[in-house]
Amino acid sequence: MSDQLLPPSGGPAAPYDALLLLSFGGPEGPDDVVPFLENVTRGRGIPRERLKEVGQHYFGFGGVSPINGQNRELLDALRKDFAEHGLDLPVYWGNRNWAPYLTDVLREMASDGRRRIAVLATSAYASYSGCRQYRENLADALAVLAGEGVEPPRVDKLRHYFNHPGFVRPMIDGVLASLASLPQEARAGAHLVFTTHSIPTAAADASGPVGEHTTGGEGGAYVRQHLDVAGVIADAVRAETGLGLPWELVYQSRSGAPHIPWLEPDVCDHLEALHGAGAAGAVMVPIGFVSDHMEVLYDLDTEALAKAAELGFPVARSATVGADPRFAAAVRELLLERASAERGLPVERCAVGLLGASHDVCAVGCCPARAPRPAAAGADSPYA
Repeated sequence: MSDQLLPPSGGPAAPYDALLLLSFGGPEGPDDVVPFLENVTRGRGIPRERLKEVGQHYFGFGGVSPINGQNRELLDALRKDFAEHGLDLPVYWGNRNWAPYLTDVLREMASDGRRRIAVLATSAYASYSGCRQYRENLADALAVLAGEGVEPPRVDKLRHYFNHPGFVRPMIDGVLASLASLPQEARAGAHLVFTTHSIPTAAADASGPVGEHTTGGEGGAYVRQHLDVAGVIADAVRAETGLGLPWELVYQSRSGAPHIPWLEPDVCDHLEALHGAGAAGAVMVPIGFVSDHMEVLYDLDTEALAKAAELGFPVARSATVGADPRFAAAVRELLLERASAERGLPVERCAVGLLGASHDVCAVGCCPARAPRPAAAGADSPYA
């Protein structure tokens, strides 16, 4: 959040007068855990006792999710980068599921006079939970403001940044460091195990623009985007080490009912299969996550590394991007790119890999939910 005065009109960020860092949120103490999980699962009818069981992951870390602290670090990195590059734009932070709550922050932004807000979501890929649900939460918050008699500001979500060099290069460096940390005899025969959040296969198939009103694409964007980034990283590791390491995309953090198909294989099952096939070792690369939040700390650093230790299988876990200055610079570039496009200027969009830069505006029907709901910051936004 910010108490800065309105920036001068015009400038390279125009028409935007603020940036909103929008994230998932997490508990910051034991008493927060169950209320936080109730926020996350609201409407699903999950008993409180079940939430206490799920909360053991958080209780094992003192009831504190690292995600809020990591967002504060990213907030500081963004403000520092903006200041160093003469970008006079305030940066706010709001969460979907815990304080600072999105609705409260948008209310503050409106009170501060912000009328056109660029939004960076801490999710780099296309999917319902990684994109449209954030847009639905924005619409919900704006509806609350409108109901209070507050004129809702316009919000524009910055494009998916999974293949922006400022997101990918820090991950490449993380893989190189993790590979070097393996026992020397394991490096040449190691596998790269790229991990991301498992989602229902139906949601994966529907991710990206789909349907008769789309501007391109046929769904399946979630897996396709991850595979593209994994290939870029593997190629860079080969170029910089001379090692053509085998790689796979696997999944973690499944949370759905057993009878519903989700993306597989699970990372722990995959490590066991690699060990059984005689692989020398592995580097886990959490390309699906912006920071080392709970699902990284528990599912990889706790469960997966425990499985590797049980097998006697050399495994290292590569770093996420977090508040890396190169990522902060990428956010600035994404913001200025979108601002130029909104002013009708020609834009050179940074992207690596085969897929090219993602769209600015989500099409009607993009990453659909089972039950249609209003979503802001898209072609179907009620707050254009």
